[in-house]
Amino acid sequence: MFLHERTGAAALKSMAAAGRSVADPARVFAVMDHIVSTRDRSGDATEVPGGSAFITETRAAAETAGITLFDVDDPDQGITHVISPELGIVLPGLTLVAPDSHTCTQGAFGAFAWGIGSSEAEHAMVTGTLRIQRPRTMRITFTGALQPGVTAKDMALFLLTKHGAGGGSGHVVEFAGEAVSALDMEARMTLCNMATEFAAVGAIMAPDTVACDYLAGRRYAPDPLPDWSDLYSDADAQFDTEIVIDANGIAPMVSWGTSPEHSIPIDAIVPHGPGRAHDYVGLTPGDRIEHTPIAAAFLGSCTNARLSDLRAAATILDGKHIAAGVVALAVPGSRAVKRAAEAEGLDKIFTRAGFEWRDSGCSLCFYAGGEGFAPGSRVISSTNRNFEGRQGPGIRTHIASPATVAASAIAGAIADPRKIAG
Repeated sequence: MFLHERTGAAALKSMAAAGRSVADPARVFAVMDHIVSTRDRSGDATEVPGGSAFITETRAAAETAGITLFDVDDPDQGITHVISPELGIVLPGLTLVAPDSHTCTQGAFGAFAWGIGSSEAEHAMVTGTLRIQRPRTMRITFTGALQPGVTAKDMALFLLTKHGAGGGSGHVVEFAGEAVSALDMEARMTLCNMATEFAAVGAIMAPDTVACDYLAGRRYAPDPLPDWSDLYSDADAQFDTEIVIDANGIAPMVSWGTSPEHSIPIDAIVPHGPGRAHDYVGLTPGDRIEHTPIAAAFLGSCTNARLSDLRAAATILDGKHIAAGVVALAVPGSRAVKRAAEAEGLDKIFTRAGFEWRDSGCSLCFYAGGEGFAPGSRVISSTNRNFEGRQGPGIRTHIASPATVAASAIAGAIADPRKIAG
């Protein structure tokens, strides 16, 4: 189980107040990621009013409970769903929970991973068990191959567009098909990450040699690795729901409204949707989404802030500069990602292009009352949610792939990354 500073202290303090202790401290990890500053974290600094208390209380409670903490200045600090795979904590066949809805990210390794509440976290720590309603099963098969310039993020948004934000409700989704097998592990994590936007209980993929190669040599991974080759669905397995999607027909996607299901191909026009969504975003049916001016670009989050994401954006940004008036941030998903990116010189590409290069954390994936974009700004973002106010008061968020974020920052408007040569 993973805890973070926004909810971890509450679960740990409640447990201690009841006179209970963690059943197996070796299975519980905590990290500072949600409200930690990505600018200057010295002295537990955070832009969130009162946020330092969350950090200090989680630190104290984790020490008392005897669990592993990746603290503010730990070299392995980062976003929960980024560092857990990096360190080999998640493994095929495991059950993994955290009080965070995007825990489903880690199902990419063949683990059953899902988000829980603080009271459930307390129960899980004390007993090592949780009671849940048995979910239904759904298989989503992506056939064929992705076109150049199309990513796992586009696959997820296409699914949401076709089957709705509630399409996976009550189900554990298994992603399958040749287009899924062709993805690297970081792209697989992106696809599973978005399963919670599909209202799924969780997402899962059969572990293969790609997953095993990724985990080999990681700190918490066993050596040698066990044989996980039998962790797959039988050929004649029956699912409650089956969805088949031709990956060849997917284009770069971008959201236009206030839900991830409000997404369209980047060369399409805004469709008719809920009036409130149109009013909030300021786009009307028939408008072209491409060339819509933006004020800011955000590259980060547990969805798209891994090394491959930064590389994809840097390829487009190299030798170019963002448009005048655009504010752009690059926030690595972990300190390990940050170090690797800097070793490749990616940070220099970002800063020369006009991006601000930050430390790791959740940052402006969500607004917690601290740092924010200017009220009413239109932002292109590699995050997972475009809800009203998600990135700040009145902020109009368009979610897309890292490549689309980079291309749009250069153009000063929502732009097709296929049209901007790397």
